[in-house]
Amino acid sequence: MRIGIFTDSYRPYTSGVVTSIVTFKEELIQLGHEVYIFAPSYPDYHEQEQGVYRFYSLPSPTNPDFTLAIPVLPGIKMLVKKLNLDIIHVHSPFTMGRVGLHYARKYKIPIVFTYHTLYDQYAHYVPVAQELARDMALKLSNNFCNQCDHIIVPSKEVETLLNGYSIKSPVSVIPTGVPLHKFEHIQKDWLRTNYGIPDNRRILLFVGRLSKEKNLEFLIRAFRQINMQMPETTLVITAQGPLETELRDLARSLDFSLDTDVIFTGALPFETLVDVYSSSDLFVFSSMTETQGLVLIEAMASGLPVVAVRAYGVQDMVDDGINGVLTECDRNEFCNAVIRVLNDEILYKRLKANAYLKAQNLSSANMALKLQEVYEKLAENSTPRRPRFHDLLARFGS
Repeated sequence: MRIGIFTDSYRPYTSGVVTSIVTFKEELIQLGHEVYIFAPSYPDYHEQEQGVYRFYSLPSPTNPDFTLAIPVLPGIKMLVKKLNLDIIHVHSPFTMGRVGLHYARKYKIPIVFTYHTLYDQYAHYVPVAQELARDMALKLSNNFCNQCDHIIVPSKEVETLLNGYSIKSPVSVIPTGVPLHKFEHIQKDWLRTNYGIPDNRRILLFVGRLSKEKNLEFLIRAFRQINMQMPETTLVITAQGPLETELRDLARSLDFSLDTDVIFTGALPFETLVDVYSSSDLFVFSSMTETQGLVLIEAMASGLPVVAVRAYGVQDMVDDGINGVLTECDRNEFCNAVIRVLNDEILYKRLKANAYLKAQNLSSANMALKLQEVYEKLAENSTPRRPRFHDLLARFGS
């Protein structure tokens, strides 16, 4: 099949959405499909992939790392027609999602939308009228869903949420899977070697964008309590984002050393991130707005137990008491859970073993097969379109 993916973010930007797109793209290519990406451009980024078409973009005023595509690309009409796509898959109800929807309707191509984000909970990025922005985001995303042929959601919790929004389009739960083969050759001492963390320190790891919705002030303040009771602990925060300077300042204000106590690594490529997971002792997660929390499964693929705040998406990934521990957004409860897991060797080993099993069940290869099944059913039921050019040649030649 020939699959066109329209997205408001892509490499080199780092996010769960980008990771999902890249992961599914790699698996779909392995299954024999052709995948084409339509995405924003980024300053000073030189394209390294074939089949990626970039739209001129401007930096977002509230998040300079994120660029906003101008939905005009010279020749796109002929390009989409020439590619003769079987499926259009969009990953946002906004700019690029609307472009994908336009061409899906124009050329009668089935369209799939992955509902990655609880859009109303990102209204804080709008500098004014945030309540209005929240309502508009909900109405816009719901309306967009009803114009698509199929909706993909990463968790059952999001499916339940959409059911309450009167969305009529069919919905399938297909989480982004983990490419388990990338976790086979790892450096278990990568963090200690590269950041000089002593062997006697237990390493707590967070991976995710440094942004308000990740609730990182809660995590750093919680770590203050943890570290007071267990001084031989280090918190590693891996990613980048608009709050990095503010979070560094918070850590310093709590008398943490940024060399040994709370370490910010910045964004790292996935090949290195695998080593970061594998050289940690516990994954800690405080976000309240996840639709899946892909990093949770990535951590589990390294056999990391998880302590996380109970939230949408998180509850689908972490089975409380089996492969991790879920708490309310209460600092004392969260701290007590972390300390209990680290101090109880039997509990720790059980959570670790079950975490790995959970990741095995959510491999990227298995999830891509489920997505392929959705694509095939839509293609079978779609309105017949013009024959492919090479099919016409074959017919003429016969």
